[in-house]
Amino acid sequence: MKLTVEQLAEFEDLGYLFFPECFTPAETDLLRQEAEHVYSLNRQEVWRESSGAPRTAFAAHTYNETFRRLGAHPRLIEPVMQILKGQVYMHQYKVNAKAAFDGEVWQWHQDYGTWQRDDGMPEPRAMNIALFVDEVASFNGPLMLIPKSHRNGVLNAGHDLATTSYPLWTLNRYTVKRLADAHGIVAPTGAPGCVLMFHGTLVHASPPNISPWPRTIIYLSLCEVSNHIRRFKRPEWIAHRDFNPIKPLADDCLLAKEAAG
Repeated sequence: MKLTVEQLAEFEDLGYLFFPECFTPAETDLLRQEAEHVYSLNRQEVWRESSGAPRTAFAAHTYNETFRRLGAHPRLIEPVMQILKGQVYMHQYKVNAKAAFDGEVWQWHQDYGTWQRDDGMPEPRAMNIALFVDEVASFNGPLMLIPKSHRNGVLNAGHDLATTSYPLWTLNRYTVKRLADAHGIVAPTGAPGCVLMFHGTLVHASPPNISPWPRTIIYLSLCEVSNHIRRFKRPEWIAHRDFNPIKPLADDCLLAKEAAG
């Protein structure tokens, strides 16, 4: 998937791009089945809410074949390579759940803020590309973005160790209100198969899911290879240390009987 000149300009302006119907129902059905399998595992990489419901499964590409293939899918890797102007490696891989009734909040934050402070990533030449596995609606915990907030660089943040099961460098209310008053808030929604990509310093969050419908999104956090992390504070399955560039597989790699490469 190659981005147009207009899409590149939109990403630079807003800090994100949204692609409806990027993956097929057959592909997302497979990913949903594999997500349920991964969430059922008793592994250190699978984190849970206080209720016991799954919150996120880290590094699923290292212990699940379908997620390994997705981690090298050209529809996800190639546009990020185009934005970052170079080869990329997998800094982080998350299969994030918002369980029906029990999915908890992700506070307002910038991903690069954590990557810089905790992992020693030199520059914000890294970003997320996310795939909707379930329908994401206004009522089941959609990702909320503040457009153009990536232009502010790394903002002051506090290390929240108490709000949820996952520690996060979070922004204070004054900062969020100032940015939201200036640029508004958007919450991209759509059917399974939609893809969202956003800048590493874009401010974002997601509310709890108290609806009866789950919401799973897979996040690939990709970093330009020369910009690899220098600090190894967090476990390898959270902040990866394999800096070899990803070689994109064939476009049909998810449903092919045998993966290319």
